[in-house]
Amino acid sequence: MLEGAPEVSRVFLPRVALQRLLDALAGSGFRCVGPRLKEGVIVYEALTETVALPQGVHDRQAPGECRVEEISSPRQFAWANGPQALKPFLFAPREVLWRVVRDAEGRLAFREVQPDVKPIAVIGVRACDLAALALQDKHFLGGEYPDPAYAKRRENLFIVAVHCSHPAATCFCVSTGDGPRATHGFDIALSELDDGFVAEAGSVRGKVLLDALGCSAAAAEQIAQAEDEIAHAARAQSRRLPGRNLRDALFANLEHPRWEEVAERCLSCGNCTSVCPTCFCSSESEQPSLDGGDAEHSREWDSCFTRGHSYIHGVVVRSDSRTRYRQWLTHKLGSWHEQYGRSGCVGCGRCVTWCPTGIDITEEATAICGGAPL
Repeated sequence: MLEGAPEVSRVFLPRVALQRLLDALAGSGFRCVGPRLKEGVIVYEALTETVALPQGVHDRQAPGECRVEEISSPRQFAWANGPQALKPFLFAPREVLWRVVRDAEGRLAFREVQPDVKPIAVIGVRACDLAALALQDKHFLGGEYPDPAYAKRRENLFIVAVHCSHPAATCFCVSTGDGPRATHGFDIALSELDDGFVAEAGSVRGKVLLDALGCSAAAAEQIAQAEDEIAHAARAQSRRLPGRNLRDALFANLEHPRWEEVAERCLSCGNCTSVCPTCFCSSESEQPSLDGGDAEHSREWDSCFTRGHSYIHGVVVRSDSRTRYRQWLTHKLGSWHEQYGRSGCVGCGRCVTWCPTGIDITEEATAICGGAPL
């Protein structure tokens, strides 16, 4: 976890200094991962050299569509986001929680499985994903029984954020209050310029690392340009939710005809929940060995769009796409306020981009809730 934010000061990292930052993180024991262009999509993968970053690349996103285009630019973060967020690094898509072994006398012994966690530094984290991380922290670490696997991974996470300057057409983080500027939850935050980065520390360990790089203070002109680009990214967003707390409007419209209309397009494929940085549904299963001598109990990602998610004692409670989509939207934008004090949407737009039929959460929420107040 972060040790606390130091006094904010901004330094300038020439583009070549980004490699020194990676080397310093590796020297401190962190495995670095960052954005890489793979099969036409920007994804997080192991990163040891900055030349592997997607330089001169821009993403064009629309409902049900993502295309990566080459642009004439030295920048390496001139894109919005890919299908991944921080979630897979903390809430594992699948993991064994415990094993049970039968001894020679037939007695069962249960053994907890501890995850093999190594320190990891993620480069290029966006503001929306930091907001999502705060929500995941509340879910997995809040309450009486914090999740030990999540906690162990969280403690070993170092975050290098990048303020967003090139939002996609599907982004709407301004309307949720979660971007495009990263304001909290990072160790180091960068604003990218053509010749380098304006950097600030968000934690003590981030400041120590920046100080060790020996960079000079950022010039007033560099800071002003960085601020202007963040402000432009905010103004460039055209999509928005009709309000930040839609709980009452949603629950007052549970029989709205729009639920049936969206169900005619929804495939119940679960893409939206897979790419969503805040969704946390999971299922658990047993995998016994062939000889019956032992078994593993596993947890893996699930979705409220699957039949099994609402199966209770022989009955599938939500048996069609209408009720499943309604469950997802009313929980995400409505009842999250009771659980976590805010909406479960951070405006990243991934569910819009990666829905194979192009269903737009902002369009559906507006159709059902109308002009609800912010």
